[in-house]
Amino acid sequence: MDPIRNPFAPGAGMPPPELAGRDEMLRQAHIALQRTMIGRPSKSLIMVGLRGVGKTVLLDRIREDAEGTGILAVRIEAPEDRSLPAILAPLLRTALLQLSRREAARALAQRALRGLAGFVTALRVTYQDIAVTWELDPEPGLADNGDLEIDLQDLLEAVGDAAKAGEGCVALFIDEIQYVQEDQLAALITALHRTSQRQLPVTMVGAGLPQVRGRMGHAKSYAERLFDFPVVGPLSPEDAKHAIAKPANDEGVEIEDRALDEIVSQTKGYPYFLQEWGKHLWDVAEVSPISVSSVHLASEVAIADLDASFFRVRFDRQTPLEKRYMRAMAELGAGPHRSGDIANVLDRHVTSLAPTRSKLINKGMIWSPSHGDTAFTVPMFDEFMRRVMPGETWKSPW
Repeated sequence: MDPIRNPFAPGAGMPPPELAGRDEMLRQAHIALQRTMIGRPSKSLIMVGLRGVGKTVLLDRIREDAEGTGILAVRIEAPEDRSLPAILAPLLRTALLQLSRREAARALAQRALRGLAGFVTALRVTYQDIAVTWELDPEPGLADNGDLEIDLQDLLEAVGDAAKAGEGCVALFIDEIQYVQEDQLAALITALHRTSQRQLPVTMVGAGLPQVRGRMGHAKSYAERLFDFPVVGPLSPEDAKHAIAKPANDEGVEIEDRALDEIVSQTKGYPYFLQEWGKHLWDVAEVSPISVSSVHLASEVAIADLDASFFRVRFDRQTPLEKRYMRAMAELGAGPHRSGDIANVLDRHVTSLAPTRSKLINKGMIWSPSHGDTAFTVPMFDEFMRRVMPGETWKSPW
């Protein structure tokens, strides 16, 4: 096939040529956002799922759709090494400047900007990564106490008042939300709870790894009543085949049913892997319809490519002890596994491995589906660990 015409798009957050199997989630988000915009009660959304299921793609599609209806979107990717206030402040400033162009919202938007100036000034010492300059002087007493939980609540209320006056809505779109520190997460939940109580047009759509549900509940016990947590999982076999077949058909290329079945079997329906297999299948195939023999060739290339990039970049960030812990998990299979079983493989006590397990959870490599269980956050990572650390040498004494 012509590589220039290859329709498939593997990459972090890259939109696929066909967003299959996600219509209901897009519909749910649209309803929630539009209800918030008109002042009707609606929960914020946090989409949860493993790596490679397309959470970022969905978040961006929801944001684009929201912006098309006039919603002011504040797009944040929560990093591991910066504070939420540092990322949020300049983006809220941009949203408020847009609101201030609306005559009905101008006075309240400028008040919120003064509140934002006080917010930054009061918290700059605590969060030393905040670096924003302001045209307006702070308004004394508005979001300037230096307590993040109190100040963020005041600030989002002021933002909501301005948005309501301008018949608009401000929506926070936060990716990788599991990396937000717990005290900052608690402050965000408190602020959203208050705007929800006042039915102000401020809401959030987030995306994160499965552990975020537990972190939200731990930060604030009422979080489960404030948020919906739709699960983003692998595609059904039919949707997975459609995600591969339609882009190829749009380019005049047919794929045999057996070949599509083999792709689904190899990828287990995970959207990122579907794009990898689709790309390499297109590159190795010479004629249409594409046969299952081409899928076998593509699978070898796709696995090697994943090992060198998608899997390897995560593997290389771990310490030797963390790698051995993950290799012990892989020895037991795909998981989830009991922590005691992992300890037995390593001939260690569970308590001695708890710090290593905790670090891997904080890094987003593993999670706990239920108390005492451990699973990878990256699909098929167990297979990679067996390939990258073969044999028995990893079992050597600690």
